[in-house]
Amino acid sequence: MRQENREIKEFNEIIEVMKNCDVCRLALNDDEYPYILPLNFGMEIVDGKVNLYFHSALEGYKVDLIKKDNRASFEMDCKHQLQYFEEKGYCTMAYESVIGRGQIRILDEEEKMDALKKLMAHYHKGKDVYFNPAAISRTLVYVLEVEKITGKRKKPK
Repeated sequence: MRQENREIKEFNEIIEVMKNCDVCRLALNDDEYPYILPLNFGMEIVDGKVNLYFHSALEGYKVDLIKKDNRASFEMDCKHQLQYFEEKGYCTMAYESVIGRGQIRILDEEEKMDALKKLMAHYHKGKDVYFNPAAISRTLVYVLEVEKITGKRKKPK
């Protein structure tokens, strides 16, 4: 990282940033160019490793890419604050962000319910919200098992 003073080095701080994000951008391998998608997500930490959960239709371009090459990168960011210093003619942005990479695994039917609950929990903090279980068989659920993760923060001035 070019500016080491912006690196978030503590794992638990990185996790807190992730909890504040509401979109995860997933980058898949698509021959010559990456294919990037903004997705809702859920997460869990198991033995110091991050798992990110996503859902989609059972088929489609994204699913084809995952089946062809399950390696992926991700990015999420939050706490954006535009800072404009008129007297200096200078503009910058405060933010927090996390990037990483890992491998995607499509979940089997027995794993889907727990993963979808994690997804719902990310957006309904502290609540056990209902979702129709009839949708589970029509939903693909997958996990990005994160292998590498870094965090960055630019504080407001």
